[in-house]
Parts: sequence; C-alpha cells; structure tokens
Amino acid sequence: MSVAVRVIPCLDVDSGRVVKGVNFQDLRDAGDPVELARRYGVDGADELTFLDITASSAERETTYDMVRRAAEEIFIPLTVGGGVRSVADVDRLLREGADKAAVNTAAVTRPELITEIAERFGSQVLTLSLDARRTQGDHTPSGFEVTTMGGRKGTGIDALAWAKEAQERGVGEILLNSIDADGTKQGFDAEMIRAVREVVSVPLIASGGAGAPEHFPPAIAAGADAVLAASVFHFGGPHAIDEVKSAIREAGYEVR
Repeated sequence: MSVAVRVIPCLDVDSGRVVKGVNFQDLRDAGDPVELARRYGVDGADELTFLDITASSAERETTYDMVRRAAEEIFIPLTVGGGVRSVADVDRLLREGADKAAVNTAAVTRPELITEIAERFGSQVLTLSLDARRTQGDHTPSGFEVTTMGGRKGTGIDALAWAKEAQERGVGEILLNSIDADGTKQGFDAEMIRAVREVVSVPLIASGGAGAPEHFPPAIAAGADAVLAASVFHFGGPHAIDEVKSAIREAGYEVR
C-alpha cells in the first residue's frame, strides 16, 4: 500500500452535468462539474476523477471543454475517462489539462491500446477503469465479470484475469468499481477488492457503494490504496471530505 491513502471524489458526467444514480440507473442531477471540481479542490480532495459515463455507449468523444475549464480551477491531479479510444485521445486530454486518462470499454475491445498508451506516455498517466459485477455459477472463474459501456454490457471476461493482463500491459493503477454496489450506499465490496489486490501490485482505487465515512476504512483494510466515491460527497454536506479523512485516520491509516 502507498504511504498515504488518497481520497478521490468522482464526478460522473452526462451531457455536461454531474449525475448520480443506483447501479448506473435512475440518474439525478448533482450539479455543474466545474463548480463541483472547484469546491472539492478547496475542501481537501487529493485528486478528482471525471467519468463521462455515456461517451462510450453514445460513441462520442469526452467533453474536452469541460476538462479544460475544470483543470484551470483546481490544483490537484485530474483523471478523465469515458470515450478514450486512442493514443490521440490521451494526448488531447493531457493537453487540455488532465493528469491521467482512464480507459475501459476501448481497452477491453482492443487490449493493445493499453500497451500503446503506456509506451507513448508512461504508465503514470494511465488508469484502468474496471467496472466489475458478480456472476452466477461458473460464468467466470473468479465470480467477477468485466462490464463495459458504463456497466451496461457484460463481457464474459473474468475481472481478475483482466486486471492481471492490464497490469502486464502497463497500466499505472486500477480503478475498481463494483457495479452491484454502485450508488447503493451500503459499503464497498471488500471481497472484490481483496480478490483483485491478490493478483495485482499496482495502486488500487476502490469505488462503488460508499454511503458514510465508516464505509471507507474496510476498503483500505481489504487492500485499496485510494478510495473514490460520489454520492457521499455530492450529497453529504460541506464537510464530507474532512469526515471521510477523519474516519480513515481514526482507523489507523495515514491520509494526505
């Protein structure tokens, strides 16, 4: 595990607005992404993640203007995902002010994309966004399946095997999101985090299910180097980041 745990608000963006639902369904408006980015930067977030959750399914580019405006307002690392399909897309994101690019659907479709991006820019700029869900029976060896298109499409690919392959191809970190837990506010999927932690050594960001400050330490205990959430920050009041960091610190972990 890294020396200090990172706390990362996630902005799921659709049509230029931050949205949040349950299991990526029944989305409701949570505000302007640039305004929220500014607020979280002031409130003590360690990083920010923008995920354009419909860019891949709609087969369009991510919103570069939004990325540029947000990057002008914050002084913490910014990761952007959704619709990243090529080395050229990553190049443009970095030029617009992003620090890291997250790949999901395009990398599952063509795993060589990971190698191409890592060789061009270095592993430090590349995050694998791994949206996984539990499967029934022997559908996948580990019981966790990779999904794409913002959790809308099952792939039949084993999540642990994909995490290992992505690490070997050069991703710098893995953002592990539980599709089953997403938006439920019932806590992270610790079993899934432990399973992925056992097969990869790159930094692991836990996502999906956080609803209260006390939900974060168990994710770290399961092997997460960083914790990412949306609802608990968007709707948790002005001191949500401080409260999460306090809970992590009180559990015996160092935070930034």
